[in-house]
Amino acid sequence: MSELQPPPTRKIGKADVARAEILSAAAGLMRRVGYAEMSLRDLAAEVNMKAGSLYYHFQSKDDLVTEVMRIGVEVVEAAVREALARHPDLPPTDRIMIAVRVHLDTMLKKSDFVSSHIRCYPFVPTPIRNRLREVRRSYDRIWIDLLGEYLGPDAAYDDVRYLRHLLIGALNGALEWFNPNRDSAMAFAGHIEALLRNAR
Repeated sequence: MSELQPPPTRKIGKADVARAEILSAAAGLMRRVGYAEMSLRDLAAEVNMKAGSLYYHFQSKDDLVTEVMRIGVEVVEAAVREALARHPDLPPTDRIMIAVRVHLDTMLKKSDFVSSHIRCYPFVPTPIRNRLREVRRSYDRIWIDLLGEYLGPDAAYDDVRYLRHLLIGALNGALEWFNPNRDSAMAFAGHIEALLRNAR
């Protein structure tokens, strides 16, 4: 699957289509096998290319991985921002739950880009992490703002930061245990909501 939409102001060429196909296949492969085990040879086989042809689009494996992971953050951030923009006046807990449900839905059902980022980030080299710092901070700021509103104006910044780590860690951890034949993402979200409401 691919969330990539080429810019509408220029003609879409074969290179754009091939690049999008490579990124989509790489996201799926990274989700399944991780960063270290993803080989460019296996990726090339998935998109019916020679391994060397991938270098026409990306200078290295790490350049490709960085782009996949950057898209992953941007996809979930855009989905959460769009959902929140439709409900600007709801109470803080309700807005948090909108973000929780969109994050879960995007990660578990809609985007290999998002799930591959979450699964691979702990294992990628430091230079890749450094290149992803700003895009990750942009998404983090959504949660910092939401949780700051939830805890109130007198909350210490560390309280907000630790709550963000706790909540996002729980959401992302669902990648390891969630089974669609057994579990419900919305039921999981409901338990989170109950905890947030009972804590007030």
